[in-house]
Amino acid sequence: MLWRLAPMIYGPTVLFALGEGAVVPLLPVIAAELGADVPTAALVAAALVVGQLCGNIPAGWAVARVGERVTMAGGGVLALAGVAGLLLAPSLPVLAAAVFLIGFCAAAFGLARHSFMTTRVPLAFRARALSLLGGTFRLGMFVGPFIAAGLLAIFGDEHATVWFFGACLVATVTLVVFGPDPETQVAAPATRDARLSEDTGEVVTGAIPVPGRAGVFRTMWRHRDVLSRLGLAAASLSAVRSARQVVLPLWGVSIGLDAQTIALVVGVSGAIDFALFYASGQVMDRFGRLWAALPAMVLMGTGFLALSVTHDLDDSAMWFALFAAVLGVGNGLSSGILLTLGADVAPQDDPAPFLGSWRTLTDAGGALSPLLVSAIAAALSLSAATGVVGVIGLAGAAAFLRWVPRFVPRAR
Repeated sequence: MLWRLAPMIYGPTVLFALGEGAVVPLLPVIAAELGADVPTAALVAAALVVGQLCGNIPAGWAVARVGERVTMAGGGVLALAGVAGLLLAPSLPVLAAAVFLIGFCAAAFGLARHSFMTTRVPLAFRARALSLLGGTFRLGMFVGPFIAAGLLAIFGDEHATVWFFGACLVATVTLVVFGPDPETQVAAPATRDARLSEDTGEVVTGAIPVPGRAGVFRTMWRHRDVLSRLGLAAASLSAVRSARQVVLPLWGVSIGLDAQTIALVVGVSGAIDFALFYASGQVMDRFGRLWAALPAMVLMGTGFLALSVTHDLDDSAMWFALFAAVLGVGNGLSSGILLTLGADVAPQDDPAPFLGSWRTLTDAGGALSPLLVSAIAAALSLSAATGVVGVIGLAGAAAFLRWVPRFVPRAR
């Protein structure tokens, strides 16, 4: 049943991600046309991440109260208002508000499908299903820029990509509203509790009585142990991922490479990342979550640390290309980990409020990481900032090693 409904399950996120991936690279260009300098254009682009960060908890509330279908449809309509803002914005504040609104709505799409997978997909292939979900976002960010390049070649106007995003949103809302609703067609399995015994470490299972629906903040307090431990480990992974997108282009510029070479290296790293997204789910389902999380964090942590000492070497360009590929492998192996871990530790009867908190925590790690890199690079050097990211990656690997066995259920 799940695979028969795959177009409805994955289709809306693919469409949204394709449109978003086409627009994101051109947000600084649109901001510059309204008079923004480089730092201001960067702030406008960053409003997308801030919007997604702020949207997670309201999206969790909405999914819990009105369901996934209504939440996604409403998010699509609001995102269309954001697209109109991109097309008609008379000033930078209006443009930034439109970008923020699009990010806010992106949180609704991500959380709705995350909640659906948590309650409907059997544990035996949950990681593979969630890796595919993560792969849809990677697909959008990988293919979207190529679509944008084609549209620019045809129309010569960056607003053509905004119209493309609008068309994707119309198709998304149509699919969600008029297509079959997976939430009603796929029955949730009987809710079971799987937790570790404090004394023996064995998994204890038993039926969970479904309580009255808790609010978002009450849910955060009830699950503060897992959020403050495993959640922070997950936030460190999100931080390292986000730092990769910032450090690699800056590193290429810093060692004197031209834009074409930098784009080629970053593109190859992204292609490796995208190629491995399903392998992560296979590993997690077959061997356990730690077998994907730990190698991914170790690879990225050591990759950043090693890259940090190559800046002044004679073959710095070769080392840059090599470690960019290593980071691509590590990031590819981490595909779906945050989604899967969140689904594993969420309350199975009503996961949306918890997942809103979980995604807020992980998105905060991703949002703060570029600021950390920028601050350390300004105060010390880019090499120092890259080394600090490597240390965060290795610390996150140690945290996963400590907390995954404690909080993530294991089959007998």
